[in-house]
Amino acid sequence: MSKVAKVVYRPLGLIGSLLASSVAASLFQVVWKKVARRDDAPTAMQSEYRLREILLASAVRGAIVAVVKALVSRGGARGFTKLTGAWPGD
Repeated sequence: MSKVAKVVYRPLGLIGSLLASSVAASLFQVVWKKVARRDDAPTAMQSEYRLREILLASAVRGAIVAVVKALVSRGGARGFTKLTGAWPGD
């Protein structure tokens, strides 16, 4: 891929990453409310929750973020390839 294409893709990838983070956070809130039947997930510094629940919330959050970011990154790369003919990761 040409240097120009890489430079053009960087801001698009950054915007996609920010969008993915926002979508993942919203999706996690929905999933957590259904699974735990609580409005907010515990964070590491909240002493009223057991470590087990904090670790579970963190693992679920991490999995959702990873999947959503992979989907958005892959979709963005495929769209970029259709427009330019060059895969942005090469």
